[in-house]
Amino acid sequence: MSSYRSRLIFPLALIVLFVLASLGAILGPVFKEFYLERLNDRVMKETDVVAAYLTEAENLSALRDRMNQLADLLDIRITMLDMEGAVLGDTDADPLAMDNHLHRPEIAAAVQSGTGQEIRYSITMEQTLLYYAVPFYQNDEQVGFLRLGMPVEQLTDIYQNIWMLLFVCFFVAFVIIVFFTSKLTNQIITPIEDARRVATQLARGNFSARTYEGLPGETGQLNESLNILAENLEQISRTYEVQQERLETLIENMGSGLILINAKGDITLVNRSCKDIFQEDTDLWLNKLYYQVIKHKDVIKLIQEILLTENRKRSQLALRMEIEIRHFDVNAAPIIGNDQQLKGVVLVFHDITELKKLEKTRRDFVANVSHELKTPVTSLKGFTETLLAGAMDDEELRKKFLTIIANESERLESLIYDLLELSKIEGEQFRLQLAETELEVIVDEVFMMLQKKASKKSISLRKKVSGTGRIEGDTHRLKQLLINLINNAIMYTPDGGEVTVRIKEQAETVVLEIQDTGIGISKKELPRIFERFYRVDRARSRNSGGTGLGLAIVKHIAEAQKARMTVDSEVGKGTTFRLAFYKEFPASNGEEANKPVSKQ
Repeated sequence: MSSYRSRLIFPLALIVLFVLASLGAILGPVFKEFYLERLNDRVMKETDVVAAYLTEAENLSALRDRMNQLADLLDIRITMLDMEGAVLGDTDADPLAMDNHLHRPEIAAAVQSGTGQEIRYSITMEQTLLYYAVPFYQNDEQVGFLRLGMPVEQLTDIYQNIWMLLFVCFFVAFVIIVFFTSKLTNQIITPIEDARRVATQLARGNFSARTYEGLPGETGQLNESLNILAENLEQISRTYEVQQERLETLIENMGSGLILINAKGDITLVNRSCKDIFQEDTDLWLNKLYYQVIKHKDVIKLIQEILLTENRKRSQLALRMEIEIRHFDVNAAPIIGNDQQLKGVVLVFHDITELKKLEKTRRDFVANVSHELKTPVTSLKGFTETLLAGAMDDEELRKKFLTIIANESERLESLIYDLLELSKIEGEQFRLQLAETELEVIVDEVFMMLQKKASKKSISLRKKVSGTGRIEGDTHRLKQLLINLINNAIMYTPDGGEVTVRIKEQAETVVLEIQDTGIGISKKELPRIFERFYRVDRARSRNSGGTGLGLAIVKHIAEAQKARMTVDSEVGKGTTFRLAFYKEFPASNGEEANKPVSKQ
């Protein structure tokens, strides 16, 4: 039995029980009084009959005989008293052995009012009797008192029967009332409980729950309204879920990074793009204070400024990410509630690194190319004019100037070749010619090509191989990559130094390391080494014939090959370039042999 049903039936049953018990308590005494009146009426009539019959007795002996006859016939006790209270005759005791009865209550009442009645225990008969006494007349003259005694055991039995009858009737009535009450309660409560069940399911978020509507009256209207409410809630919930999914999809797949911070400084939302922006697992930032997880001081400063001023701000930040500096256009705005209180801060990060690079490239390209071309063109023009002015007649000067012109022409040719190669690699139609390639073989070929240059500076070229260096890649481009890296290592390593190439086979990749003992690169310059025309030591690279495009070409080849490249360097101790190539070109990214490689 449910709690609601029991709370209704149990009190109702108690009320019914109380009413029936009260009714029994009232009817019991009423029935008892009624039967007692009937009994008194009977005794009174029997007394009149006995008195009339005894009046005809001629003497005391005849009187006693008549008394015994009537006592046996009526099953009662008859006592005859004189006016003084002495017992003249008694059907159940010896008159001579009995004391004076004038003081008995029923006799005293008869003396006073003409009749007397009393119920008490009789020691003589050893039972409780109902006594009834009246004056006794003979020849219209009172000669004494007549008393009848009737046993009341019969009255007790009748009382018990009355109470038993009342109990049985009331019990049956109680059971019938409770039964029909339960049936009626079930009819009323069942739909209410069903409505309660549906309401509970709705409260828990189960908006598909429904209740039975086919009931008349207010209960049916309640269930119908509840079903309409559930249907509306289900529709609203479905709409909300669709909108929520769309919003989550939009937030997670938007190209810009999104960070939401509450008024306490806890990060409550970070989208997927932030992982790429900050290059760490930003899911660990959730529910943590922003200044404990964000490592960039410029971002922390911007957040603090918004929290203090509560004003929208747009700022461009340059953040260092591993070996490069990335630029972001950051829109930061406070979240103000309807009560005009600050609820938090939202930051949107737009990566404008490529735009900055493009802008800088366009700006620097003309200056760099003009600067790089200016020197050989000026040399060519100057020495040509000198020869035309008469120096060609001097064989020694002519040979010297022509040698310089040849070197400058070769340098100009190298610069133009590198520019063309870089343009080709960056072009939309650039394709890798993928084939099974052995890195160790390529390293040996590059060592042969650069051995003479290394010998001039007494630089040792060393190779260390661990496992196999077999990968799927473009042999020509990998050779071009190694030539640039090893050539740079030789260029920036002092005389007597060492250049070491290591090949390490791993589970899914092959790691290629080019380590030198050269001048090294400072941490400040490290992020810029892959920029076009950027030189760590401009005088050294220019004197050695460098164009400043080698590492830019290396970077683009590594990206096309899907290799992960890192650089470790310490000033005065040397530099290590580390590239991790996949053994099998990652076809899951849509890359296949002889197909265009997407730009990064």
